[in-house]
Amino acid sequence: MAAPDNSEFQRAFVETVNLLTCDTERALGVMFDLTAQRLVRFAMTITGNQPDAEDALQGAFSRIAGKPRLLARADSPWPYLIRTVRNEALRILQKRRHITSSDSLDARPSGSEDSETAMVFEETNERVRRVLGTLPQSQYEVVILKHWEDLTFAEIAEALGLSQNTVASRYRYAMEKLQRSLEPLMK
Repeated sequence: MAAPDNSEFQRAFVETVNLLTCDTERALGVMFDLTAQRLVRFAMTITGNQPDAEDALQGAFSRIAGKPRLLARADSPWPYLIRTVRNEALRILQKRRHITSSDSLDARPSGSEDSETAMVFEETNERVRRVLGTLPQSQYEVVILKHWEDLTFAEIAEALGLSQNTVASRYRYAMEKLQRSLEPLMK
């Protein structure tokens, strides 16, 4: 599960945030194109399904469009945007009062693969999915933000409104559980 090129993403995101105050409409369009896939994937960890995650993203962008200066002036705009999406996803959950299982692991190994390699990958992927699904939501969010979004503990703490120590401990407990559960695969 390789992380996307975070430095290129960060550069493009900062440029887009800087554009918010002078050309809001264009900046929001560019920002949506740049962040939608990542933010929907994150929102799915909360909502459990793609339609609700997409609704959360739309709601977050509607809020940002109403007050773009809040994002433009945020000390850390990316965690601010993640937190906005998270809040929208939680609002949707409160309205809908249902949680379904998440399907956030869509990565495939690259290159040519034989049927045995593909089968091992699918089995491993399914096992990781099941184990991730057993984590408490609070730990699951931290793991997704750390590994899929390549955020630091400080950025995760800001996005979730928690202390860095709380984020680090949730991550540690999640990793311990994942390690115990996935250890048989490593033998």
